[in-house]
Amino acid sequence: MTGEPSLPRAGKYRDLLVWQKSMTLVTAIYNESNTWPRTEQFGLVSQTQRAGVSIPANIAEDNGRNGRKEYVHHLGIARGSLHELETLLEIAHNIGYVQREPLEVLSDQCSEIGRMLSGMIRSLSDQQ
Repeated sequence: MTGEPSLPRAGKYRDLLVWQKSMTLVTAIYNESNTWPRTEQFGLVSQTQRAGVSIPANIAEDNGRNGRKEYVHHLGIARGSLHELETLLEIAHNIGYVQREPLEVLSDQCSEIGRMLSGMIRSLSDQQ
């Protein structure tokens, strides 16, 4: 991770590789979920998109504002949203909305972001 263990200054979350990768993931989630049945627009599509958006939003949330403890809390929320997203993608796959190949690509992105978030949380928690 490139300089991510220390608490970034306010507004510098855009420089975090984990935020950049989560933004790429959100775009992929929107592209994939927009192909799902229209009947799921207010169900699985909406929930999946909200979970995806929550990841970079929580990485950015509280960044540089209220200190390390609050930032770690928001990184934990981002990680929880990531797990929710992975579950929703599995559900979508199980009911035939997502094929195996796109699921694997999205799952790989989720795994990488999850490792990065866990590393940041661990590093920031050790510094408290």
